[in-house]
Amino acid sequence: MPTSAVYTVLIILALLAVLIAAIIYIRKNRSQANIAKAQEESRRILDESAKEAESLKKEAILEAKEEVHKLRNDFEKESRDRRNEIQRLERRVIQREELLDKKSEMLEKREENLNKKQQEIEVTESEIQALYAKEREELERLSGLTSEDAKQVLLNEISKEIKHEAAIMIKDVETKAKEEADKKAREIITYAIQRCAADHVAETTVHVVALPNDEMKGRIIGREGRNIRTLETLTGIDLIIDDTPEAVILSGFDPIRREVARIALEKLIVDGRIHPARIEEMVEKAKKEVEAHIKEEGEQATFETGIHGLHTELIKLLGRLKYRTSYGQNVLKHSIEVAYLAGLMASELGIDPTLAKRAGLLHDIGKAVDHEVEGPHALIGAEAAKKYHESSIVVNAIAAHHGDVEPQSLEAILVQAADAISAARPGARRETLEAYIKRLEKLEEIANLFEGVEKSYAIQAGREIRIMVKPEDIDDAGSIELARNIVKKIESELEYPGQIKVNVIRETRAIEYAK
Repeated sequence: MPTSAVYTVLIILALLAVLIAAIIYIRKNRSQANIAKAQEESRRILDESAKEAESLKKEAILEAKEEVHKLRNDFEKESRDRRNEIQRLERRVIQREELLDKKSEMLEKREENLNKKQQEIEVTESEIQALYAKEREELERLSGLTSEDAKQVLLNEISKEIKHEAAIMIKDVETKAKEEADKKAREIITYAIQRCAADHVAETTVHVVALPNDEMKGRIIGREGRNIRTLETLTGIDLIIDDTPEAVILSGFDPIRREVARIALEKLIVDGRIHPARIEEMVEKAKKEVEAHIKEEGEQATFETGIHGLHTELIKLLGRLKYRTSYGQNVLKHSIEVAYLAGLMASELGIDPTLAKRAGLLHDIGKAVDHEVEGPHALIGAEAAKKYHESSIVVNAIAAHHGDVEPQSLEAILVQAADAISAARPGARRETLEAYIKRLEKLEEIANLFEGVEKSYAIQAGREIRIMVKPEDIDDAGSIELARNIVKKIESELEYPGQIKVNVIRETRAIEYAK
């Protein structure tokens, strides 16, 4: 390498070294300046922090002093209030003490007055005793009798007066007793009949319907009782749902209504769909079924007795007797028994047994409708037989079997005898049930006389009558007036034990069909 080039390189290197040294020196001086500046800034910040801390300290001390001053003022105010309250209570105590002192003084004065009055009373009493003794001596002197003699004379006079008055009272009591004896006797007999009839009525006016489970009771009652209310309204039968397991009791005096209710309820239980519309449908079906059953029972009675050629309506009336009782006897069974007895006696006498049996079978036919038609059932039955073209002998036998008309044939006399024999059979009749049913029928009859009544049912063994009115004829206020009028008529025309609840029901239905 040439020498000039080496020198050039060395010079360049020397320049670079100088340049680097200069740069390092400059940076060093700048760093020292920055450090000095930072130290100065730090001192300034410290000074400011110290000043701020001193200021905060002074403010805190000032606030603390103000708080202490406030607390002192509050304490002084509370103390002042307490002192005032204590002073007020002390004043009240002083006032009460003063009042007690005054009362004590008044009591002392009253006690002194009472003592004075007591002394005056004692003095007056002694004076009265002295006057009494003086008067007594004067009376004894004037009358010439001692006090014991006068007492005895007075007692004798009083004894005579008492005996006379007692005799008058006894006579009045006996008279009143005789006047009320018959009335009281009738009342006692009525009450006795009612009490004796209770068990028998319960047996012959109720029916038990078995349920698959106790849950079915709730479904029969329905929401808010609408199902049971609908069934009772449509049938006129009272449903008793109590603690009896898996059973519902149907109570009603009319056996046909009770049978309709039983069949309808059993159908509803089997079907499972229990609601008002379904209940109405089942009740209608049950009514048709009962009517068919009534006809079958009438036909069976004619078959058993060998009677042929009866009019269809007479057969239906015979079937209705299946659901009627007379003095506890089933009227249809009683009629069949009378037919047999009349036929047997006719055979013994050598007269036509078939005619006697026919008259015997139909003799109580009027009882099928006697609650719907006025008059004795014998005459009602005779009119029905005449209407449906029975012979004059049969008509007369029916009319005469209770002596309402004179018998005009041996058959009529035989029917009378057979009826008496059937009724006289031991255990055949219970008179109380007939009276009970007549009373319930009369109860319904009274309710049906009023305008606006659609239908009525006697329930609860005659303790309640449920009356459905026409809503378009009677409003709510009219329902109240109707109930009051029915009560007055029942009280004036009917004799009954206890009390009867008159329940007037007014129901409006709105029915539309979606098409």
